[in-house]
Amino acid sequence: MKAISDVVLPVPKIYSGKVRELFEIDSKRILIVTTDRISAFDFVLPNPIPEKGIILNQLSLFWFEKLKNVCENHLDIIDFEQFPQNLNGFRNVLEKRSVIAKKTKKIPIECVVRGYISGSGWKEYSESGTICGIKLPAGLRESEKLPEPMFTPATKEEKGAHDRNINFDEMIEIVGKEVASHLKDISIALYKQASEYAERKGIIITDTKFEFGLYDGKIVLIDEILTPDSSRFWEKAAYEAGRSQDSLDKQFVRNYLESICWNKQPPVPELPVDVIEKTREKYWQIYRILTN
Repeated sequence: MKAISDVVLPVPKIYSGKVRELFEIDSKRILIVTTDRISAFDFVLPNPIPEKGIILNQLSLFWFEKLKNVCENHLDIIDFEQFPQNLNGFRNVLEKRSVIAKKTKKIPIECVVRGYISGSGWKEYSESGTICGIKLPAGLRESEKLPEPMFTPATKEEKGAHDRNINFDEMIEIVGKEVASHLKDISIALYKQASEYAERKGIIITDTKFEFGLYDGKIVLIDEILTPDSSRFWEKAAYEAGRSQDSLDKQFVRNYLESICWNKQPPVPELPVDVIEKTREKYWQIYRILTN
């Protein structure tokens, strides 16, 4: 299947992100198209991953349905057959990788929840005994399960700027105490329910991030949730605290880029064919495990 990187449609484009293209349907709704582009270290890589957008969109739809008892979401139409008629000729681009969603006012916070100590969290803990400035017990090992899931928010910056970790007080300054407290509680509740389900499927959700928006004065889940782009997944059967873990997510691409000692500045390196195919396989693997 040919990878989809660029999307041109007979409706106004209102935003182009690292992975998603947003188009205006009407004053209340937007079309979200998930491309096969992949990003790492804040750069979009030259090579797309075939079918990646389909996997991300379908896995998000699965989780939105499963977690709707915890938080409402922004979905409006998910079936291509019900899309506006002027999009009928774009089935090969839109089917399975796009949704029509309610137009929300995005809350400018990435709501990160960490259940295990890994990645940048492990690096910080090794140096200072903290994660995002929060003091943790001494003696934790790499990949160890945390005593309780941690809420570690980050700013959601405009395109071109780097998101940055913030503490809860800074979050309150940005969105207010009531909204901050609600987002923290709902993010942890979403993580816990998803983690319990995933563990029954043999998968550990190491960490993840959620995004929220306001629609008619109500906080709703938006964007993508619990995908291999926004989360870290480990196979429970292979898990062992005290070392790094093989993961079924974008970490595989990050690890490759680290292995070639890229300085995380342009030019952005090409991905070899085997890395592209292995990434595609890992994305399909986690999708099938979680949804079957």
